[in-house]
Amino acid sequence: MVVVKAWLADLRARVGTSDRGLRLDDPPGVVGILAFEAAATMARLVSLHRALSEREVLRLRSETMRSQGVAYLNSTDQFRLFRLACAEMMDELDRAVTAISRLGARCRGTLPRGFASIYADIKAGGIIADLGRLGMGSTPKAVEKRVRKMERYVATTARLFAEMELLSELEASERKMEQQWRRYSGPIPMQKRIAADPLRLEIKSQRQRVRRLKKESLWSQRQDKAVDRMAKAAVSVFARICAVFGQFVPGLPNYRTNLTPRTHPIFSSKHSSGPMERPIPRDSNIRNSAPISTTTKAIHNSCTDWSKQLAAPPTTVGGSGLARRYANVIVLAERLHLMRSSGDGLDGEESKVEAAVREELYGLLPAGLRGTVRAKLRECWRKNGGMVDEGLAEGWKEAVGRILGWLGPMAHDTVWWQEERSMDRQQRFDTNPRSLLLQTLHFSDKEKTETAIVEVLVGLSCVCWHEERRLESLRF
Repeated sequence: MVVVKAWLADLRARVGTSDRGLRLDDPPGVVGILAFEAAATMARLVSLHRALSEREVLRLRSETMRSQGVAYLNSTDQFRLFRLACAEMMDELDRAVTAISRLGARCRGTLPRGFASIYADIKAGGIIADLGRLGMGSTPKAVEKRVRKMERYVATTARLFAEMELLSELEASERKMEQQWRRYSGPIPMQKRIAADPLRLEIKSQRQRVRRLKKESLWSQRQDKAVDRMAKAAVSVFARICAVFGQFVPGLPNYRTNLTPRTHPIFSSKHSSGPMERPIPRDSNIRNSAPISTTTKAIHNSCTDWSKQLAAPPTTVGGSGLARRYANVIVLAERLHLMRSSGDGLDGEESKVEAAVREELYGLLPAGLRGTVRAKLRECWRKNGGMVDEGLAEGWKEAVGRILGWLGPMAHDTVWWQEERSMDRQQRFDTNPRSLLLQTLHFSDKEKTETAIVEVLVGLSCVCWHEERRLESLRF
């Protein structure tokens, strides 16, 4: 207990009691307009919590990491893929903690205001044993209850955001009507509005809905309470990350928690996809969970470099800045393949759509890749005497289908990964587990990816050429 008191005294000295004019006798404030930022942060924490469930981690190891596209383009090294997954989750958690610290700057309590320091010390393994005394320890039941409550707050705040947007649109329409009334009424005095004006009634009803949702959502919640809830959730997520990844990923303290019945159920289960290839050496010093010591600085530095591990090398698609572009090319190629695989000829409207898709696809190709496709097509024409018979066309169609079978999902995951992290309201308040970079084209080998894309485009060109020649022969 003496250690905890000394640590809290040090925290108070670092945080202070008069930041930004705040006094401890000020009345507690509500979240207010910051409710939307708080809801987005809660959504991120709930999403991480869901992604760290036994079912999701098992799916990560047995399906995502072992999918054909990830294995061929990214890596077959499960240790590396597992480390990338951990790095991305830790980076997401760090972003959430940054938002929590920003929201806690106006809180009255020492712990909410100093959560950034608490989190840094927890990551370094310095105060893990004292979390219960600090009021940040949690049982599995308490964690699930907190997550469900945050999920409800996120949903209600998202509805509030939508209703406030609608109210703004209605009020803008009302102002526009009033301006038009004044412009065209001339010298005639403005008549008194009819009490049953539909627009005014709708605005009145909408304001009532907004007031009700403000009371039910984070808008009217005490900021101290909201930040405290998020801080505890962040610590629980960190504990779960340590429980899942700590045995295999350097840079995490050995935090064994009671948040789950088994620390590594996915590795001992009969459904496991096998042991990890490279466990952490026994003499590694990252397992120290004692108070901060001389090794803490090195541990803390390794914990703060998670975002650097997500940087793609120059030889990858992401390192070249082409991930989204190549993903769009693959998605368009997949669309063309589906059009040609229907078995029926294209009518006039469908032909126009296909031509537009082909033009868009061609415009997305970098000059180098465009030249490679042309050279490959010339080689194909020379080899086959400028002819593509039905058997060859069917062979190309099957080959394109096989490649797109593993390349297509990675392209869709790339698009979805970027959309999930956009500032769109629907994505900001989404609490479902998010896609991971390891299942996208971000870490894909650039040469292998371009080779696969070229094969797909050449195959589609041969199939389209054969279909066009066949239809022309039927016309005459």
